[in-house]
Amino acid sequence: MVVGGADGCRTGWVVCRRDANGTLDVRVVKTLAEACEGLSILAVDMPIGFVDVPRPPRICEVEARRLMPGKASSVFPTPCRPALACTTHAEANALSKTLGVGINQQTFHLFPKMREVDELLCSRPKLKRIVYEAHPELAFARMNGGKPVLSKKRQPDGYAERCKLLAKHGFPCPVDRLSGAARDDILDAIAVCRTALLITQKKATRLGPAKSRDSRGLPMNIWF
Repeated sequence: MVVGGADGCRTGWVVCRRDANGTLDVRVVKTLAEACEGLSILAVDMPIGFVDVPRPPRICEVEARRLMPGKASSVFPTPCRPALACTTHAEANALSKTLGVGINQQTFHLFPKMREVDELLCSRPKLKRIVYEAHPELAFARMNGGKPVLSKKRQPDGYAERCKLLAKHGFPCPVDRLSGAARDDILDAIAVCRTALLITQKKATRLGPAKSRDSRGLPMNIWF
């Protein structure tokens, strides 16, 4: 059984694969469809499932922020589905405001990756059994005894702290540089790869109701 974790990067997706022997392989691929190939489970650091209006937000996001004191801002607000179709921040922000609340620039930058995940799962519904939404900082908090890791992963101390946690739990980081990806992208992919393994072992925690679905039938849960 091969499991994987994926995190978006500037040239596509960083994918960490773990085989049955525990060997990790980390590489950059162009599409999430490519990342899914040959995997039993893929945990991805990107929202799956979108509400039709921004308020109330997805239950899984609310629950995630409650578990992350001091780190709640790492759980980005997911846009509503109508705004996701917008091609400029101004357009998306204005539309979302008419429906309840605006969208920040940081969230808008993730729109292409969100649309990619959404279109893939809607066009290939069988992948809903393989692709799960995960969150690296929740994964690190679980590795850290339930306490959020408050150091910043892009700083040397935060990077080192997360590397130690990964190694402690059997996921030593095999590379710290990949063309087209930042090294914190690599950490996040490895972290959610561990979540994928926990899902296969039926040890992962699910946030949001088990039957929570959006208007297209996609699940709205975060796993860690």
